[in-house]
Amino acid sequence: MDQGTDLFTAEYVNIFGIPFTFLPHESTSDGQAPTTPPKTQIEVLKDKSQYRIDWPNIIRIDRDMDQKLTVDIQSIPTLVLDASQTRIRADLAPVIEGKEDFTRCTEIDLEKLDRHARTQNIVFNTAAQVYEMMDKTWQQAGTKYGLFGQVIGITENFLKSERIKINPSLYETTPVRRRLMLIMNMNRIVQHLWDYIKMEQTRKLIPVFDTRKRIRSTADMMTWYTSKPCSITEKSHISHCVYDSAWEDTESYSLEKNENVVAWAKNDHLGFEIYYLFNGVVKKYIPDFLIKLKNGKNLILETKGQETERDRKKRSALEEWVRAVNENGEFGEWCNDVSYNIKDVDGIIKKWMDN
Repeated sequence: MDQGTDLFTAEYVNIFGIPFTFLPHESTSDGQAPTTPPKTQIEVLKDKSQYRIDWPNIIRIDRDMDQKLTVDIQSIPTLVLDASQTRIRADLAPVIEGKEDFTRCTEIDLEKLDRHARTQNIVFNTAAQVYEMMDKTWQQAGTKYGLFGQVIGITENFLKSERIKINPSLYETTPVRRRLMLIMNMNRIVQHLWDYIKMEQTRKLIPVFDTRKRIRSTADMMTWYTSKPCSITEKSHISHCVYDSAWEDTESYSLEKNENVVAWAKNDHLGFEIYYLFNGVVKKYIPDFLIKLKNGKNLILETKGQETERDRKKRSALEEWVRAVNENGEFGEWCNDVSYNIKDVDGIIKKWMDN
């Protein structure tokens, strides 16, 4: 209730995505009735089923790998560890009933950990983490301990090689500082080494499908609402394309007008996701567009390509997904590409039409 007028304050609701005011003739102090942003209903259009796009619902990718590991250490790109991004001091607080007690916090000088950081310990722990990652997705042909022994040898050679650089170089001056940097960056080292072991040793990729729903499609999308800018589509199973940027607006227009595009969809609320590992954590990557070309190929297109380490992990995971699907052979031919320029979509489509 408004204390100045003894009248109830106007209420506003949103029903079926259409905003309206409870008392539309009332206004705020500036003379304008407050309104919620208009919402557009995004839905699958049944009468446009000819534009449906299907894809395999993959939850992980296993690998059929060589029994003997022979990784060329010199072919592995140099891993640069930045000391400025590495914590060398930390606070330790006891956990009581599931919560940290910061009143009893004590400081730990991580450099004192050196007495526990012998080179052999680092090698063994790193190798164990690499093997654990391999063990989850490897169709093993050899004995468990024999393979682990090979991983230890590769890891030891990698840690001793010149393929790991530390900035600033001050941390390279003493064995203590170098060992400390290796320990505190163990996740990055493991991921870096594993990427190249799996790349060189994989003979075949084996997609593992979701048993509850082996194939997903644009027809599975649930109706949702948005206040973002969007436009009505012509060659898409989805009613609208929602834009996250002006770049996507322009590229979706190009997809609509390109004669080699049979169907396309913005990958928004579709559930098409690629799993990848970054800094030891499994994450989801959602590419921007799914496109069906006139020659029967299925193109996965990413826009606004950048070159961060995380972006490279995403694209590597997508390339692996495409390779696994194509080797499986049940879902047609798939390809992927990245748009680095707002005007290069037509050129990318032509490339995959000609290849």
